[in-house]
Amino acid sequence: MARTPTIIADRPTTKRIGALRALWPFIRPYRGLMLAAMAALVVTAGISLILPLAVRRVVDGFDAGAHLLDQYFGAALAIVALLATGTGLRYYLVTRLGERVVADIRKAVFARVIAMSPAFYERVLTGEIISRITTDTTLIQSVIGSSVSVALRNFLILIGGMVMLVWTSAKLSLLLLVLVPVVVVPIIVLGRRLRGLSRENQDWIAQSSGAASESLLSAQTVQAFTHEGPTRARFDDVTERSFDSALRRVQTRTVMTVIVIFLIFSGVLGVLWIGARDVRLETMTVGELVQFVIYAVLVAGAVGALSEIWGELQRAAGATERLTELLTAEDSLRDPVHPVPLPRPVKGRIDFDEVTFHYPSRPDRSALENVTLEIAPGETVALVGPSGAGKTTVIQLIQRFWDPDAGVVRLDGINLRDMARADFRQAIALVPQDPVIFATTARENIRFGRPGASDAEVEAAARAAHADEFLTLLPEGYDSYVGERGVMLSGGQKQRIAIARAILRDAPILLLDEATSALDAESERLVQEAVDELARTRTTIIVAHRLATVKKADRIVVFDHGRIVAQGRHDELVAQGGLYARLARLQFTEGFADAGAAAAE
Repeated sequence: MARTPTIIADRPTTKRIGALRALWPFIRPYRGLMLAAMAALVVTAGISLILPLAVRRVVDGFDAGAHLLDQYFGAALAIVALLATGTGLRYYLVTRLGERVVADIRKAVFARVIAMSPAFYERVLTGEIISRITTDTTLIQSVIGSSVSVALRNFLILIGGMVMLVWTSAKLSLLLLVLVPVVVVPIIVLGRRLRGLSRENQDWIAQSSGAASESLLSAQTVQAFTHEGPTRARFDDVTERSFDSALRRVQTRTVMTVIVIFLIFSGVLGVLWIGARDVRLETMTVGELVQFVIYAVLVAGAVGALSEIWGELQRAAGATERLTELLTAEDSLRDPVHPVPLPRPVKGRIDFDEVTFHYPSRPDRSALENVTLEIAPGETVALVGPSGAGKTTVIQLIQRFWDPDAGVVRLDGINLRDMARADFRQAIALVPQDPVIFATTARENIRFGRPGASDAEVEAAARAAHADEFLTLLPEGYDSYVGERGVMLSGGQKQRIAIARAILRDAPILLLDEATSALDAESERLVQEAVDELARTRTTIIVAHRLATVKKADRIVVFDHGRIVAQGRHDELVAQGGLYARLARLQFTEGFADAGAAAAE
């Protein structure tokens, strides 16, 4: 079944073009550019309305002398040249405005979502956000850079053309006005349906992007489980639904266009038939009839263009609404209005005071239950226990990716809720279990830990993490491109780059979440030495399943079902018996058995 994005499902239907007002804060800084474009637009619309007068002069003065006729044609040519220049200027100004505004919107949306907490990404697929930033902003760019300008120009031509029609022939103009309700009614009726279909289509496009992004980022897993068929079927289903929605939108728009154009031009033909009879009766000149015809065509074209642009504006209104939702989305985590600064230098004391926490996706199960834990500055504490015991949750709460449901987490005696997240996170270096490697060079991946670091500092950190030995063997050394998500590196190499990144950050608090889980025995020994050296001068929290990596910790805290069940050094916990002793007996006995079997072979 196709996944329905929460931010889409929970949103009321857009009922009016007024949603486009949300774009004004992005347009306002460029009012000068907008006014210049409007001036060019008014000038070109005015020239378009003057041109029929010149044509009338030419037609009615056709029997005049050659000199006067030349003047008429010369004036018409000058008007056309001015119209072309004004149109080109208008195009440049509105297109530049559209591109500038859309660039600002994309930056604002990205800046917003990149800072959202993990709870936000539990509700929204990354691919959906990418669709908003690309597809929806492209719609808006089309509207600001083209449709709005064309709509305003046609609106001015419509109003001005109607005035000139009345001035040219009030009788024929009244006949044309009878057609207005006949044309407007189908625009309103079909426009409502088109609005809903346009929004539905954009929602399916977003789901299609989300499905594609999720599958492509996991392509190797899909292939390893020979899941290509079901994955293709899922994407095909979402894409076909998007196509069906688009087809319904196109069909509705086609019907609306056919009806409007037929009604408009049928009415114009009827009016012209009456006008032709007036010319025969000599109550109207040929030039006046030609002038009326041109104005009628301009007005009919303006109405037809406005009916078509109306659908585009409705699609853009839906796109604006979706982007506005991202810009105004409420985050479960917020920085205080007046944050308390973290005192420098940072000591690194961490306190959990009766902390209880449930993940929003698992509200009936406690990830942590009444946990009280004090970690002294410079202390190395290992968190051990079965999978799902709450160890990684402790790491996430220290970084304030979540807030506890009850209790307080403090850093150097200050509640994390009272500080700006960007402030205290600068004091933390993380090596996650599944390190993130960016699609850039190895050097820049390490420099991610401290963007201002020199090449020498980057290479020193790599040597400390024992990453230098394989980085120097790459085709371009540290400047080798490592591929998307580091696909050109092994799991152990990724972890060593992540460790080098943490070493380079040189933060007073070091968080290691299964940091050596993907390393072979020799690499683990070397990296463990680097980690031990790094941990001497900072508060270090180590999450580990392999107890051999935490035997030297100052303190080992044993978790089970979200609770602390034991604390102490390795020898003390083994002597106490209980969960840790059982885990140690299993791991070390199996290790000795494996080593003995290897020696026998």
